[in-house]
Amino acid sequence: MMFLRLLTIVTVACSVALPAAADPGRHAPKPRPEPSQTLVIRAGSGGPASRHLLLPLHKAAIIELPEDSRDVLVSSPDIVDAVVRTPRRIYVVGLKVGQSNAFFFNAGGKQLLNLEIVVERDLDALRNLIGRSIPGADVKAEMVNDNVILTGSVRSASDADAAKEIAIRYVTEANMALRKEAVVNRIAIRGGEQVMLRVRVAEMQRTLSKQLGVDISSAFNIGRSVPVTLDSVNPFSLLGQALSTSQQFKFGSLATGNSVEATVQALERTGLVRTLAQPNLTAISGESAKFLAGGEFPVPTSRDRDGNVQIEFKPFGVGLGFTPVVLSEGRISLHISTEVSEITGENAFVSQGGSFTDSNGNTLTVPGITIPGLRVRRAETTVELPSGGSMVMAGLLQQSMRQNIDGIPGLKNLPIIGALFQSRDYQNGETELVVIVTPYLVEPTSAENLQGPTDGFAPPTDAETVLLSRLNATYGPKDGKPQGSLKGPIGFIVQ
Repeated sequence: MMFLRLLTIVTVACSVALPAAADPGRHAPKPRPEPSQTLVIRAGSGGPASRHLLLPLHKAAIIELPEDSRDVLVSSPDIVDAVVRTPRRIYVVGLKVGQSNAFFFNAGGKQLLNLEIVVERDLDALRNLIGRSIPGADVKAEMVNDNVILTGSVRSASDADAAKEIAIRYVTEANMALRKEAVVNRIAIRGGEQVMLRVRVAEMQRTLSKQLGVDISSAFNIGRSVPVTLDSVNPFSLLGQALSTSQQFKFGSLATGNSVEATVQALERTGLVRTLAQPNLTAISGESAKFLAGGEFPVPTSRDRDGNVQIEFKPFGVGLGFTPVVLSEGRISLHISTEVSEITGENAFVSQGGSFTDSNGNTLTVPGITIPGLRVRRAETTVELPSGGSMVMAGLLQQSMRQNIDGIPGLKNLPIIGALFQSRDYQNGETELVVIVTPYLVEPTSAENLQGPTDGFAPPTDAETVLLSRLNATYGPKDGKPQGSLKGPIGFIVQ
């Protein structure tokens, strides 16, 4: 049968495949058709010609026959439409993605051509669009049915995601939902995808405590028969106790039947704490990593029906967690959380214990417990840095001053002599904390290029320990030449 239709012919590019040469003994795949506008069929001495045609969607191809045709049969008219312009020139148009075939016959019923047609989307526009939108991308696109497979390589994960988004919108018809499942992303990343994060936590804590207290003890008689005793004990309420009980000055006067004794405590404490931690952690782009250098302490959480205490361990120390995402070559997005914590007696929970009776009438005695508190400095943020660039993620400058004066009401307010009936407790604390982060794009290296803190260590002999007080003989590199001290960087190499 013959299909005659009227349509406007637009000269466009199409793809045509010539059959591969027969090669018995070798099953080679059919080559990809080469672009062409017209498929010309030469007259053959044998049977009908057989050709393969790769037809872009919504585009046309021209078929030139060696002799006049009479009938054209298309197996799937909804996929391919054939228009007979002249007996020897036929136009085929791709209407829908799929496969079909067409048969061409002359007036005598002789078959002139067997044409296998595959209708696919024209991916040249997609390749050009990806090349213009993503500089440096080497992306290839192929069709499988109505799905797109992306291969090749780009410089970063963000470029790969951008290529996939472009392909999704290319295969999606207008005013339709995005066909995300129609794109298979097999693009490789050329750039380094492993990120090492170096964090430097530096903290200085300075504390100053002063205590000044006067305790008076006196005994005298009123008349000859009424003895009177006065004692004044002024505690240090801020720190809870005296800094030292051995530093006391006592003075007094002793008369007949009368005595006065005064105890003066003048104490001062200055403290300095230095904290420096440099945790280093490596993770693949998009994956999370965690690090903790410290310990865990038990915290009671509940009791079972037999009165046994259930505990849970809480971590403390220097902790680090981060998730890197390589945006482009040399640009890294980091989600970082870091923490510096230590056990302290401040805000500790103290239970005095006691006795209770269980359901069976048994009396159980529970001892008292003390749960220490934690002093925590924590920071969490998301930043974008170049490889090797640094940024202060957190900075803290804190100063706290506390002062208490305890004494006997009225007497402690007297000028000059009021100091004999009071105690002063003073505390001042200063903290400076800085957290600096530096990400690096890294690649694996040989184990021979890495040095550990235990390399070159040699234990001392008994004579060196007893006579020279040495805890180690010497440190030295692998070539045997002693170096005398441990040098860094240790354990990692940054290039």
